[in-house]
Amino acid sequence: MSRDAIVLFAHGARDPEWAAPFGIIKEQLQAARSEVQVELAFQDFMTPTLDAAVARCAARGAERVVLVPLFMAQGGHLKQDLPLMVGKIRQQHPQLDLRVMPAIGDAPEILRAISDWVLRGAS
Repeated sequence: MSRDAIVLFAHGARDPEWAAPFGIIKEQLQAARSEVQVELAFQDFMTPTLDAAVARCAARGAERVVLVPLFMAQGGHLKQDLPLMVGKIRQQHPQLDLRVMPAIGDAPEILRAISDWVLRGAS
């Protein structure tokens, strides 16, 4: 298995259908980069948790994990909860090179894609 892993991190919800788009993103990433482990993790209500997903990657031999917060903005979960979670994970897995990307909503490409989609639909 690859030494590289991507963990997609989403909020979670009580309704399992809520996670369907994130599962599609995971599948698309895995198809595009079959040599990279791709996991999906959740903050609340759903499993696996972030620490469980990272632990699974580490158990499969990952040395580098890129954590991708699938949040539209920097709210309390990303400003307060995520740093604590990442600190705990770094203590549990000091051998991992753990990189945390910004919230997906901070990416100009994502904001442009949403604007373009809305404009196409509103035309």
